[in-house]
Amino acid sequence: MSGNGLSLGEQGGEAVPELAQEATTTTTPSIPAAFGLFCSDTKKNEDLKQMLESSKDSAKLDAMRRIVGMIAKGKNASELFPAVVKNVASKNIEIKKLVYVYLMRYAEEQQDLALLSISTFQRALKDPNQLIRASALRVLSSIRVPIIVPIMMLAIKEASSDLSPYVRKNAAHAIQKLYSLDPEQKEMLIEVIEKLLKDRSTLVAGSVVMAFEEVCPDRIDLIHKNYRKLCNLLVDVEEWGQVVIIHMLTRYARTQFVSPWKVVEVVEEYSENNFYESDEEQKEKDQKVKDTYSMDPDHRLLLRNTKPLLQSRNAAVVMAVSQLYWHLAPKSEAGIVSKSLVRLLRSNREVQYIVLQNIATMSIQRKGMFEPYLKSFYVRSTDPTMIKTLKLEILTNLANEANISTLLREFQTYVKSQDKQFAAATIQAIGRCATNITEVTDTCLNGLVCLLSNRDEIVVAESVVVIKKLLQTQPAHHGEIIKHMAKLLDNITVPVARASILWLIGEYCERVPKIAPDVLRKTAKSFTNEDDLVKLQILNLGAKLYLTNSKQTKLLTQYVLNLGKYDQSYDIRDRTRFIRQLIVPNEKSGALSKYAKKIFLAQKPAPLLESPFKGRDHFQLGTLSHTLNSQATGYLELSDWPEVAPDPSVRNVEIVESAKEWTGILGKPKKEKPTEKFYSESEDEEDESAGTSSSESETGSESEEDDKEESSSNESGGSSSPSEESSDSESGSKESTAKKTSKAAYESDSEDTEKKAKGISKNLSTSSSSVTESASSEESSSDSKSESDSKSDSESGKSRSTTASKKEEKPVQDRKTPNKQDVFLLDLDDFCPVTTPVAVPTAAVLSPSLTADLEGLSLPNFSIIDVTTQISVPTKTHELLHRMSGKGLAAHYHFSRQPDIFGDRMVSLQLTVTNTTDHKIENIHIKEKKLPAGMRMHEFSPIECLEPAGSITVSVGIDFCDSTQIASFQLCTKDDCFNVSIQPPAGELLLPVTMSEKDFKKEQGMLTGMNETSATIAVAPQNCTRLVIIEKLVKAANLGVVPSGQDNIHRFAAKTVHSGSLMLVTVELKESSTAQLVINTEKTVIGSVLLRELKPVLSQG
Repeated sequence: MSGNGLSLGEQGGEAVPELAQEATTTTTPSIPAAFGLFCSDTKKNEDLKQMLESSKDSAKLDAMRRIVGMIAKGKNASELFPAVVKNVASKNIEIKKLVYVYLMRYAEEQQDLALLSISTFQRALKDPNQLIRASALRVLSSIRVPIIVPIMMLAIKEASSDLSPYVRKNAAHAIQKLYSLDPEQKEMLIEVIEKLLKDRSTLVAGSVVMAFEEVCPDRIDLIHKNYRKLCNLLVDVEEWGQVVIIHMLTRYARTQFVSPWKVVEVVEEYSENNFYESDEEQKEKDQKVKDTYSMDPDHRLLLRNTKPLLQSRNAAVVMAVSQLYWHLAPKSEAGIVSKSLVRLLRSNREVQYIVLQNIATMSIQRKGMFEPYLKSFYVRSTDPTMIKTLKLEILTNLANEANISTLLREFQTYVKSQDKQFAAATIQAIGRCATNITEVTDTCLNGLVCLLSNRDEIVVAESVVVIKKLLQTQPAHHGEIIKHMAKLLDNITVPVARASILWLIGEYCERVPKIAPDVLRKTAKSFTNEDDLVKLQILNLGAKLYLTNSKQTKLLTQYVLNLGKYDQSYDIRDRTRFIRQLIVPNEKSGALSKYAKKIFLAQKPAPLLESPFKGRDHFQLGTLSHTLNSQATGYLELSDWPEVAPDPSVRNVEIVESAKEWTGILGKPKKEKPTEKFYSESEDEEDESAGTSSSESETGSESEEDDKEESSSNESGGSSSPSEESSDSESGSKESTAKKTSKAAYESDSEDTEKKAKGISKNLSTSSSSVTESASSEESSSDSKSESDSKSDSESGKSRSTTASKKEEKPVQDRKTPNKQDVFLLDLDDFCPVTTPVAVPTAAVLSPSLTADLEGLSLPNFSIIDVTTQISVPTKTHELLHRMSGKGLAAHYHFSRQPDIFGDRMVSLQLTVTNTTDHKIENIHIKEKKLPAGMRMHEFSPIECLEPAGSITVSVGIDFCDSTQIASFQLCTKDDCFNVSIQPPAGELLLPVTMSEKDFKKEQGMLTGMNETSATIAVAPQNCTRLVIIEKLVKAANLGVVPSGQDNIHRFAAKTVHSGSLMLVTVELKESSTAQLVINTEKTVIGSVLLRELKPVLSQG
């Protein structure tokens, strides 16, 4: 099966195992393995930290390989996070890949530190290497902080249109993480899911269906157009994707097709033909039966395409197909899954447990499916108890008149088992067989009576309970057995067994009139020492004997009732009062006392011995809910079959055959693809391989020269470096030639695009037609339309690249003349060339659009931006230490908004310490600073002595690293230490700057997209004037005012203290007392926090 040959990266969407394996194989430890036990982990990690801080890439690479090797072996490397995260911006592609492998593992645990590098992750989303792009997205989605939700949303949208299916797969994985973080994004995520569902890559299919199941499982309408494609791709999807898709299609089919089981009921009505009926009449009836049901072709397509997966090596896939056949297939076809399920019983015990549970449910309704494999369910001595019990359950379900003698011999052996729990379960199974098959009832009963002499109490107790249930079915014939059990009462100590014997004697006391009073006499002696269950049955026995034989038992019953009256258990006391009022008549007795005999000695219905799996069939097989026998969170119920099938035309897909039209324009002969192959990726790719080989040969010499000049990665995601090829999810020795051809087509297309970018950069005044060509080819290759469109794009891209490479040999004048054929191909929407020269970045490797995006993320030089003095100094003080907590020492602080004297990157605070006691406080100082990684603090000089009622103000500087993380430390005196902490508002991490309105707009234009955060707020009426807005915003955050030529737009600018990143704030007043608050900054996390702080400032009066 082709799905089994996929690489590890394809199966789990994880690149970690591959890179870890690479790291462990390439690293040769200098210390022998035997001495590794005596090496200190601390020293090792110190060594790694030094290597990571080295200026040599080789040392860093060696350190990262060792760290990833540690992770692969299950060792904890979380303390290296600060040292590793510094290398996330490394230019070395190998280091960067390994850093992202590490970050994927620990980003969720170290979220605060990961937030510091969020801008680097954003840049990595535009990296030429597909593995880096995917890893950056995974790290970004692992940071579970609500304020970065907009960033994640934009990243997912961009990644869903990526050229690489591996990146698109990771976008599907990120959808689920974002939805769990912020369910309000559901509608936008559904749009992305709808787009990805149209993806033709088998790598993406399983992941996007998983996202669909998590986010919007009720949106069946999204599946209609993709149903047939998913059915046809199913065999080639990676295994865990197959499981998810099969479960989803099972639910889909139950809503779209009519039941295939009704035909069986109709057939049974006509199964026996009349003796005098002619053959012709019988044929007419058979024809009517056949006309009653015809399976929908799409229903048959699903059953046909899932059948080969019964041979899968993955037990989950086999189980998924089995449940699909159980819930969807005609009953005559469902039997094909039994052999595959029995095959899974050779797996490990966990798989056996799940499979046997499902077989137990199936065998209740359809015994015939598993009767041929009866011996496969015989218990082995090495089986754990849970497996033994399940096999016993299945054997009991399969028991019938033909095989019962064999099974009873097997059960006799099981009863002797050392596993007492299993032996007790076997006795219950014998009881069920005796109830279900009347021919062996007496045999089973005699066998159980023999077990009463067993030495083991548990076996005897279970036998008593089962015998009691069997005797209820025909008590008249078994008086001797009841007498025999009464004799055993002295020896049996298990409460359930004693209670069962007492119930039997009480229920049939008229059949054993001499024994019953004596049993009551014996149990009355031991009443106080009995279990509550036994006490209740003694009371019942006394009541029944009082009503049937009051002469002998009247005094004895009253004695027992008196004992029960003062029992510790309120259940016993309640039962005693109830029985006394019912059986002993007095003035207070109600009307019920007349019917006491009928109440106590009424005919009881015989208990039904049923399988514990009988009630599980309403859960879908193979689900957690079925295993637990209770509805688990996230369980989606299977709907009932519809009476009338919905319109099947909703699954029809219009095939856009634009490839043929383009072939006619190019004048090249090309094979026409039949429409049946529209849904099969592998078949179409094989047809494509012939077309791609000729274009590759034309550009061979050119591409070789370019490969020597370029670095190790291409925009398409293919890498020329060996390590990337090993980790690339699209490569693998077992892949078909068709997939390799498809990959080559992608790479060739992207290389041509890059060549054009080079050619254009040499001539800034070239005509815009060539620019439009490269841009449109970039768009056409990244756009996931129909398959024929994407293929024709790639082929036309190759032909254009061939023409372009030949043109480079000609003079510049010739190059300015656009190729008519190329323009005709791309100008499908009345394209009009523009004569204005276009300036294109001169990047050699990157395409123009990608280069522009990357440049937009970097910050320009701030030659026109100057730091200004603060406009407003906040008067608000924050309590650091309360006088009660500080034993008379109180401390308050406020942000001075002054450049700190201790360092440019530090935020300045004024700390006021007050002595509220009546004695001196000596040696006030800071101790034990517990700061997050990267944060620094400059403490004040120790205060030698503070007089009573005295107060002193000192300066403290803290480098918060542009984050609102808490700085914790101890404020100590001579005698005590107090834990205190400071958490800065985002507005205090800024320095105000001055700039012109033109410069503001220019900088704002560079900080759009993911770097922009906005919100619409309701502004209080008194806050609508310019002076009030400036006063309130400047008071809330350390911002500089930017002059504005418009009355309704107010602009503010600042830069972060630590990194100097610009923070641009715009307040635009709208109609009806609302305003748009926009913050543009590279530090998106701080921007989001600042937005949250500024919103209430304008909305409150």
